[in-house]
Amino acid sequence: MAYQSVLCYLFGSLIRLWLFRTSFPKWLSSRNEVVTPLTSWERVQEGMALQETYISPYAGDIFHETPILLRLLQYVAKVPQMTDILFVFMDVLIGMVLSRIAMEFGRYMLERQAQGVSRYAANVEKLVLRGSDLKWLQTYVIVVHFLNPYSIAVCLSKSTAVFTNLATLLTILNALQGNEILCSLFLALAAYQSLYPFVYIVPVALLFYKRAYPNATCYTSAEAVGSYLYTSACFLIFILLLIGVSYGLENSWDFLYSTYGFILTVPDLSPNIGVFWYFFTEMFEHFRIFFICVFQINAVVYTVPLAVKLRDSPVFQLYMLVFLTSIFKSYPSYADAALFLSLLPLWQHCFSYMRNKFVVGCMFLSCSVVAPILWHLWIYAGSANANFYFAITLTFSTAEIFLVTDLLFAFLRRQYDLNHGMDQKLDDGKPAQIVLD
Repeated sequence: MAYQSVLCYLFGSLIRLWLFRTSFPKWLSSRNEVVTPLTSWERVQEGMALQETYISPYAGDIFHETPILLRLLQYVAKVPQMTDILFVFMDVLIGMVLSRIAMEFGRYMLERQAQGVSRYAANVEKLVLRGSDLKWLQTYVIVVHFLNPYSIAVCLSKSTAVFTNLATLLTILNALQGNEILCSLFLALAAYQSLYPFVYIVPVALLFYKRAYPNATCYTSAEAVGSYLYTSACFLIFILLLIGVSYGLENSWDFLYSTYGFILTVPDLSPNIGVFWYFFTEMFEHFRIFFICVFQINAVVYTVPLAVKLRDSPVFQLYMLVFLTSIFKSYPSYADAALFLSLLPLWQHCFSYMRNKFVVGCMFLSCSVVAPILWHLWIYAGSANANFYFAITLTFSTAEIFLVTDLLFAFLRRQYDLNHGMDQKLDDGKPAQIVLD
């Protein structure tokens, strides 16, 4: 297993370094499926140029990265070749974090199973996890990360979304390890970078409460509320500290509107793989504020029903929120798809219950191939229009929704079978059909 992992690290790194010597990165850096106005390296370079001439990069409408990341990237960009190495290093670092997540996740699942095995039905031996079932988990996530075309494209385009992805993964790792302070710090960094990860505080708080009180069944007790408040306070302190440091660097609050205001108000309607751009291009201006609120609420509203339904499975709840915010955020890209696909092998024990794997796989493949073609027909050849490109981006979002709902169904169905048995029968002895409400 270690041998295969090392090969993945070497091959993944070498293929990225080799591709950086081709013209492929330049093409990818202009692909709106791969980069967005928030994560474009070209816009980061514009911000650096403005900063060097003592002009605030937030004075115009070009730069939308955070002040702290701007300063860090300025040091690296002084040596031109270092930026390529930086993004390859970030991918290697993400691979290392994913490997640790897989190891901690396997340990967490076995511990959780040991606590609840007494409640399992008698004939569910096939569903019970064993150490041998999880030993290849680290290799699976590393392979999916390093050989994933989306991950490679994001690295080559030098999308700054890799920093958000790394912060999100470190949040998950420290949550699994039980390190509440570091988990809150990295969650604050993820929210500082792209805003939407603030909703992860709900499953994170639930996870730390269940760690502190493993046998607790009441989620509204005084102990539970105290645990939630402590986790939330840690997160809030770190996020305020990051914003305060940003103000100190800029000596102005202009960065707030250029970063978080830009995410919330969606002023740039450049096409991407999300649903915001086309809808608001066609929107009458006097309806815009109302529907902006509706769309933004839609991106985070699933936190509440998931917190209720999956209160006993906060790690899966966290993954669901990572998945859903990747779909419904205002400026999604392939970097978001790379993140949730890299974590998908963690739930391999649910794959046997999934019903749409082949269809979803074909949809992802066809959308990734056809999207650049329709873009060329629309923008360059002039033989298509925006509806063609929007259709393929809508299909991509539909594929993501099919995948997340299928995985949610599989998880819940497996939990039902664990607790009630796999051979459900009606009174007349016929096999029962299980319908999940």
